[in-house]
Amino acid sequence: MSKPEQPTSEEVEHLLVNAQLRDALEPFLDESVDLLNVRRLPTPQENEFLASLLAWERAPVLPIAKWFEPELTLPHPDRLSDEQIHELLWDTLEKLYDRRIVLDFTDHLSDRELYCVIYRDILPSPEKKIDLPKNYLHWHCLDDSDDPEMWLRYYASPQERESWAEETGMRLPPSETAPYPRRMPRRLP
Repeated sequence: MSKPEQPTSEEVEHLLVNAQLRDALEPFLDESVDLLNVRRLPTPQENEFLASLLAWERAPVLPIAKWFEPELTLPHPDRLSDEQIHELLWDTLEKLYDRRIVLDFTDHLSDRELYCVIYRDILPSPEKKIDLPKNYLHWHCLDDSDDPEMWLRYYASPQERESWAEETGMRLPPSETAPYPRRMPRRLP
């Protein structure tokens, strides 16, 4: 009869971290943690998942403007020239990205329109501030369910366009290049 393999010190450390994370999650326990028992992730990956759950549960809900120190405030768009808007917009996009906030579907918006979305919708929006290096908040500047024509025209892939046409039986708008292409700050893989 052979001896069972002894766990390495690294494996023991992963198991101890796992137990600590599960204890910390106990007050928040629901079916999402039980799902892990079914899938059996390797312990380091399970720990990463549990740490993200715990960070979510403990994260404060704050208006995005308050994620910054000092609070990020912008001048009212009506008081700014197009040049000022352009400069402030790019400065703000970089600041948002530094806080791991990525804006998606922006190329149909002019600089002024995008600035207004940030000013009116994004900065005052209360969101969970999760402080994990791999966590990004993706803000979609277009809701494909509210404006399917815009999404189909500028952003949908050929496969998505085809699926939409089959599902709805409606005629597709022409596929076009968005009028304001930008090289937005992007999340690294």
